[in-house]
Amino acid sequence: MAEAWDADRGGPSAAGGGDGPGRRDREGRPVGRRVVFGVVGLGALGVLGGSTVQRFLADMAQHDPTGLTNLLPLGDQFRIYTVTGSVPTPDPTTYRLSVTGLVDHPQHFSLTDLAALPQTDVVRDFQCVTGWRVPKVPWSGVRLRDMLALAGVQSSAKALRFVSFDGTYTESLTLDQAQNPDMLIALKMLGGPVSHDHGGPVRLYAAPMYGYKSIKWLSEIQVVDAVRPGYWEGYGYDIDAWVGKSNGRTGDVPTG
Repeated sequence: MAEAWDADRGGPSAAGGGDGPGRRDREGRPVGRRVVFGVVGLGALGVLGGSTVQRFLADMAQHDPTGLTNLLPLGDQFRIYTVTGSVPTPDPTTYRLSVTGLVDHPQHFSLTDLAALPQTDVVRDFQCVTGWRVPKVPWSGVRLRDMLALAGVQSSAKALRFVSFDGTYTESLTLDQAQNPDMLIALKMLGGPVSHDHGGPVRLYAAPMYGYKSIKWLSEIQVVDAVRPGYWEGYGYDIDAWVGKSNGRTGDVPTG
């Protein structure tokens, strides 16, 4: 399976620009009309060819510099997106996930530290706010509420702000939402480590919410005194992103 962009929102990325002949690629270069028409043809092929062709197109989309292949009908496949065009790959020996802010004991977890904490396995669908869904994805990691307990959340705290090491992407949860047992600091998915394309080495998986809340390339969890809207909320998405009862969507089956 390929996976979706950092917000997993399913539309054109901020780095990629809009659709059509005026579209620009992830590096800001214009995309020609022939390329656009070629992608439209691939979309038709995916519809006619079924799941095998859709998997091929999903793999191809991971290496598409234009971002146009993310517009294809790829079936139950992840799409790969980023709001920054490219994301640095951290050194696994120096990577740290920090828990800071209104806590008694600020934490700076290495990958070894995180792997040593109690792990939780869940199998849940991944639901994009634009409609596509990848069913029954296996996830593994540390429950968010367990990490907060280690840090010792202070009484004045009300919310969490998540920061990506891509330098741009942020997200938020209330403290009450963070206590949901299906909120994971994910170290594994699909039977292996979270890949860089999927937001590794560590990402949030907010199972009951639409995918844009599951921030990729996670570097810091700040415990704060009020909800601070995340990156995609700035573009009109709901702060509360419960699958099936937010963002104006109807008919989506809850995932958690």
